Parts: sequence; structure tokens; C-alpha cells
Amino acid sequence: MEDYKRLISLALEWNEKINITAITDPDEFMEKNIVDSLAIVGLDAIENANNIMDLGTGGGYPGLPLAMHYPDKCFVLVDSVSKKLKVIGDICEKLGIMNVDTVHGRVEDLGWQPGMRDSFDLVVSRAVANMATLAEYALPFVKKGGHFVAYKTENALDEIAEANKAIEKLGGRLSKIERIGDGKTGHLLVVVEKSVETPKVFPRKPGEAKKNPII
Repeated sequence: MEDYKRLISLALEWNEKINITAITDPDEFMEKNIVDSLAIVGLDAIENANNIMDLGTGGGYPGLPLAMHYPDKCFVLVDSVSKKLKVIGDICEKLGIMNVDTVHGRVEDLGWQPGMRDSFDLVVSRAVANMATLAEYALPFVKKGGHFVAYKTENALDEIAEANKAIEKLGGRLSKIERIGDGKTGHLLVVVEKSVETPKVFPRKPGEAKKNPII
């Protein structure tokens, strides 16, 4: 727990220079960024994974707390905002976190790159986006037999149901929905298993998945 408190201290120190979070109270930060990120701990999707991507990591959540919890697993934290990745790099250096790499770029471009596409046992994301859009961003990175887990709010059940066809088109299958902890954060874990390879037409060009989600 002490290491997570150091993480919070460093993150809030950086936040005074670069706006990476709206949460500035340490206790609230612990609940909404650390505890919430760790809610996936214990699920088969992460326990059986060796290499994990955090898609749209922002200030490093859920990737940083998960990397600290699983020092023997490899994590790649992806974001399109380079200054946020600079913060993550500094925090990793100061806390001695050795199992994190950061990648700067748009997911629509990275999803076509060798060594990225079809390369991860698990992709996680707390990014704010429609479930169908997130699936198009994430599933191209997942190995066949691997998983994508999205952290969604309690009011996203209709959105998740509407994304079912998109998930199937992208080679996935909705496996289960888990409510996080005691419900304080109001989050769900949406677990998608990748059953077949994602068709080569996905991901589409930048902005298309958000503008026109698959239906």
C-alpha cells in the first residue's frame, strides 16, 4: 500500500504542472484510480495473461497500478498524448517499475503495426468511449484466445448490449460482465474473448470508429 501512496504523491505533484487528472484529493485518488484499476485482479483474463496493453492510458490507469501488482507481467501503456507518457515514464523511474513500456500514437495506426496487432494476451481500457468504438480500437491488438476488458459505468448496460454485433464482427465474444467491488465506484468490467482474428479492414482510419461505430 505504501508504494501506491508514493504513486499518488508523484502523480499529484506532476498534476500541478500538467493536467492529467481532475482528482486532487489523495483519498479520492486512491479509491477512484488505484482501487478501481485493481478491480480486475483475480479475473482469469489477467491472471493467465503475460503481456498486457492499457489502451488510452491517460495518466497511467489502470496500467500503472496493475504493473505494480504484477511485477512479473509485461505492460505496454498506449496514449496519443506524449506529455502524459512522459509523466508515466518519470513515475516508473522514481518507483523502480521495470515492467512498463510506453507507446505514443493513435490506436488506428498502431493497430496495423507488426508486433502490435494480434500480439497481446489482454487489452484493458478505462478510456471514455462507446463500447463498440472501444472494441474496434482494442480487439485488433488481442491474440486469438486472448481478452479485452473494458471498465464501464453502471449505466452502460444498454450501450454494451448494443455493441454485441460490433464485437462479433471484430472477432470477439462477450464473455461476462462483472460488477466492481462493493459498487462504490459504479463500474463494470466488460470481458470480451477474442475467438477469431479481427478482419483486416479494422481498425478504420482515425476518427471513423468514433464517428460511425459498427452496428
